Amino acid sequence: MYLENLRTNYPKLLSRLEEDGYSAAYIASIRGMIKTILTKSGIHGWGDYYDVRRHYEAACKSEGTLIKKRTIIGAIMEFDLNGKFPDRTGSALMSRGAYYRLLPEFRKLIDNYKLSEQERGIKESSVIVKSSNASSFFLRMQEAGALQLSDITEEMIVDIFLPPEGAARINNSQRNCIASVIRANIPFDPHACRKVLTVMPMIRRKATNVQYLTDQETKAVLLALDDMSNSLTLRDRAVGKLAYFTGMRSSDIAMLDMSSIDWNSDIISLKQQKTSVALQVPLRAVVGNAIFDYISRERPSVECSFLFLSKNKPYRRLTDLWHTSAIIMSEAGIRQEKGDRRGFHIFRHHMATKLMNNGVSQAVIANVTGHADPDSLESYLSANIAQLRECALSIEQFPVDEEVFFSA
Repeated sequence: MYLENLRTNYPKLLSRLEEDGYSAAYIASIRGMIKTILTKSGIHGWGDYYDVRRHYEAACKSEGTLIKKRTIIGAIMEFDLNGKFPDRTGSALMSRGAYYRLLPEFRKLIDNYKLSEQERGIKESSVIVKSSNASSFFLRMQEAGALQLSDITEEMIVDIFLPPEGAARINNSQRNCIASVIRANIPFDPHACRKVLTVMPMIRRKATNVQYLTDQETKAVLLALDDMSNSLTLRDRAVGKLAYFTGMRSSDIAMLDMSSIDWNSDIISLKQQKTSVALQVPLRAVVGNAIFDYISRERPSVECSFLFLSKNKPYRRLTDLWHTSAIIMSEAGIRQEKGDRRGFHIFRHHMATKLMNNGVSQAVIANVTGHADPDSLESYLSANIAQLRECALSIEQFPVDEEVFFSA
């Protein structure tokens, strides 16, 4: 590792941490890790910060301790390599994705895919999803003994595509992601790529039941958002009402700017993160009042244009909206069982199905929710209880003995 920059400039990092109000314990951890890196890199043979991370992955006995070590090492890496001071956002090193655990030969496959998709102008979000799925696949192959693509055997693939009953299976969408990454590498290793693609089994699509908010859950959520005696902050209430009453995606809420709100015209204007399509959403009074309360009474007075900010210094854009949604549902006393959906997408789903139940056309609903294609709403129809009941067939004409039927 080339450590002269860190050796020379680390006092600036420690001073900045004190200025930004980080705890003495955190600063001490940074100082201690810097000392370890500067004095023991040669002893351990560390070539980069990922080697340091891997050392602690092997040494740490608890996940909590490992996460703390990753955070510390990542903060030092960002400062040393990119001149970035800690801002309570995760570093590249903090990623717990499979990619960072891959051998160089498998990482290269992911890198080749990303480069080819960038040249084609494919959306970054799509590239991330496919890269993530392929990284997980390659990691499982690596754990099975493969050191490179050509080492992957049919038996290894069968073991994860068709595992014993009860084990996690790869679904059709994941299979397609993996195949896309491998196909992108055909120009570099045609024989190995085609061999793996040939033995990857086709997977039948599965129909799944979509969880939805019941009327009782809906009432509980609204009561929690209005109950000023609970632990929800003004930011939690504003974000929750925005998600519930507009059906906006979490990614779009997180990227809202102060200028996104047109108070005179009662309009919220944004560019959707998923589709890059502009969208205007009516600003209802219940939402506008909650946002105004947050801005005037709780939002930090800092030069940051994002609407929703973190609670702690240094203030930055709010990113973990799933956590906000989970807090709201906890206060509402709903969806606390394992496997229950707790993200804001269930609010989006709720709004779309309510509009359908009220007879609003799919084209109008697609416009309101920002779907580029009305057919994208087909998944919501599976939970449209009112219309599903209309499809039910009466059994009045069948000669069924009620006494036998209901006692069964």
